[in-house]
Amino acid sequence: MYKGGYMGLVLRVNLTTGDIKKESLDPKIAKDFVGGAGIGINYLVKEVPGDIDPFSEDNKLIFVNGPLTGTSTPCASRMSVVTKSPLTGAVGMSSSGGHFPVELKFAGYDALIIEGKSESPVYIYINDDEVKIKKADGIWGMETFDTQNYIKHSLNNQNIRVACIGPAGENLSRLACIINERRAFGRKGTGAIMGSKNLKAIAVRGTKTVEIADEEEFKKARTRMLGAMKESPLLYSHFSKMGTPMIVDAISALGIFPSENFSTTGEKSYVESIGAEASAQSIVGSEPCYGCPVSCSTIKLARGSSKYVGALSDPEYETYYSFGGVTGVTEHDAIIAADNLCDRLGLDTMSAGVTIAFAMELYEKGILTNDDVGGLDFRFGNHEAMYDALIEMAYRREGIGKLLCDGTKVLSEKIGRDAYKYAMHIKGLELPAYDPRGAKAHGLNYATSYTGADHNRGYAFQEIFAIPIPAAYDRFQLEGKGKLTKWNQDVRTATCDCPTMCAFLLDLALPSIALQNTADLLTALTGVSYDADDVMVVGERVNNLARLFNISTGLTRDDDSMPYRIMNEPLRDGGSKGHYIPKEDLDKMLDDYYTERGWNLSGIPTKEKLMELGLV
Repeated sequence: MYKGGYMGLVLRVNLTTGDIKKESLDPKIAKDFVGGAGIGINYLVKEVPGDIDPFSEDNKLIFVNGPLTGTSTPCASRMSVVTKSPLTGAVGMSSSGGHFPVELKFAGYDALIIEGKSESPVYIYINDDEVKIKKADGIWGMETFDTQNYIKHSLNNQNIRVACIGPAGENLSRLACIINERRAFGRKGTGAIMGSKNLKAIAVRGTKTVEIADEEEFKKARTRMLGAMKESPLLYSHFSKMGTPMIVDAISALGIFPSENFSTTGEKSYVESIGAEASAQSIVGSEPCYGCPVSCSTIKLARGSSKYVGALSDPEYETYYSFGGVTGVTEHDAIIAADNLCDRLGLDTMSAGVTIAFAMELYEKGILTNDDVGGLDFRFGNHEAMYDALIEMAYRREGIGKLLCDGTKVLSEKIGRDAYKYAMHIKGLELPAYDPRGAKAHGLNYATSYTGADHNRGYAFQEIFAIPIPAAYDRFQLEGKGKLTKWNQDVRTATCDCPTMCAFLLDLALPSIALQNTADLLTALTGVSYDADDVMVVGERVNNLARLFNISTGLTRDDDSMPYRIMNEPLRDGGSKGHYIPKEDLDKMLDDYYTERGWNLSGIPTKEKLMELGLV
C-alpha cells in the first residue's frame, strides 16, 4: 500500500447522466502502472471497447497525473490524457505540462475519467471536494485564451487552472487539441473527443498537498537528480535559454530536417531564416511549468515589418518544422503567428502543418486545383495561404476547411489517385520533425509506437544527439535497432510518461541514471520499493497493454509501416544523402523488434510474455 505520492481518488464524471462519483485508486494499479499514461491506458483497455467509433459516447477521456506531480521533483508537473483517437483509431495518448496537472492533484485526484455526452455545452468545475457540471452555452464558440479568462472571471478566482477546447474541437476536427494556458495536449485529436462530448472546458482549483513517505530519502534522491541536471553540458547553458528550437541547426546538419513535405529534405537549408540564431532574436521571456528550474518554454514576439508584427507565442522545434521546413516557409514571424493562432483555435500545430504541406505538394503537382483550395496560392513557402488555411480548418468551412480539417490520411483517401505517395503519416498520425531515412531507430519507433508516428514514445537520442547510452549506434545501420527501439520506448514510458516527468530531461540530463533515478524517487515518495528493473518492467507492461488495445481495434503488422516516400525515395542531398528505408529493411527491423518484445512475427504479444508481465 502506498504511503505517499497518490491522493487515492479517481473522479468519474458522466456527462450523459450528470452522475459524479469518487472512487478509490486501486493500489495494485498504482504499483503496476505508476500513473500518467500507464494508469490511463489500463482504464482505456478495461472500459473502452476497441471497435467503437471514437466519437461514440462510449469513448472516454481519461486525465491522469503521476505520483511525482505536485511534489518538489523538478520538471514533474505533467499529466497524460488517454482516449481512443479519432485521428488514428488507436490509443490516443498525449501529455502536457504547465500548471493544470498539479492543480488537479492538489484538488485531491489522481485521475479524472469523463464519460458519456452532454445534450448541450458544459464545463466541469472542480474546487477541491466540490465538483459541478456547469452550463457553457455562453462560451461555446470562444477561442481558448478567451475561454480561460472568461471562466476565471466568472468564478471570481484567478488561481483556477483551465484546460479547454477552441473552435477546432467544437467542430470535431481530428486535428484538434486541448489547451491549458499556452500548453497543449497535442496531436491524436483529443480536442475533438472533448467537442464530441459537448465539453468545453475543465476548470480546477486545489489546495491540498501531496504526502511523502520518507522525506529524508526523497530529498536525497531529488538532490542526486538536481546534480545530474547541473552536470549536463546543454540543459542550463543552452536549453534553458533557447528551448527546443535550438536544435533546428543540429538536425539540419544531419540532413534530416524535413523540407517541403519531405520532398527536398537535405537540399534546402532553413538555418539562416528560422534556425537557433534567428529564433533567439525573437525571445522576450519564458513561461515555466510549475516547479521547473529549466524554464525551456521561451516566449517569442513577432516584431519585424511583416503583417504578423505583435504576435506572441512559444513555438517549439516541432512547430518550426510544421510551419517552417515542411511547408517551405522561411518567414519567422509567420511561424510565431501561426503558433499563436493554433493555440487560440485549439488546433494541433504538427498535424495541421504537415497536412497543409501535403496539400501544397498536391497543389504543385496539379492533383489539387485552385477551386479545391478556395483560390489560395497554395505553393510551398506561401505563409499567408498557410495562415488562412488554419482558420478554415478550425471552423471546418466549406472548401479547403473541410478538405484539410481531418488530417493527412483522410485527405489522401478523399483525393485518391496517387495522393498516397505523398501522404506523410503512420496509422493516421502525421510524421514529426525528423526524416527517418537518416535515423533508422527513430523511424522504427514511428512505425511501432502505439500512438502512430510519434517521436515522444521512443525518441532515439542515440542517433539524434550521438549519446552512447545504453550503447553507441550508427544512425544508418539496421542491426540492433529493434533492441534499441524497445529500450527507448520502455524507458521513456517508465521514466517520463508514467511518473510523470518531462521527457527533455531524459534526453539532455538523465539518460545514464533515468531508471535508477525514477526508482529512488518513487520508493522514497510512495513507500513502495522499486528498483531500476521494476521501473523498466512498468514501461514494458504499458507498451504491451497498449499493443493489445490497438490489436482490438483491428490494427495489424501491416500498419507498422512507413510512408511511400520514406520507403521508395532516397534522400538526394545533405548529411543523409542516399538513405531511405526500403520495405525489406523495414521488415528486417520489425522482425528484430517483435522478437525483442517477445511477440510473434505478426506483432502479437505471446501468452508467455503477457503472463510474465502480469497482464493475463
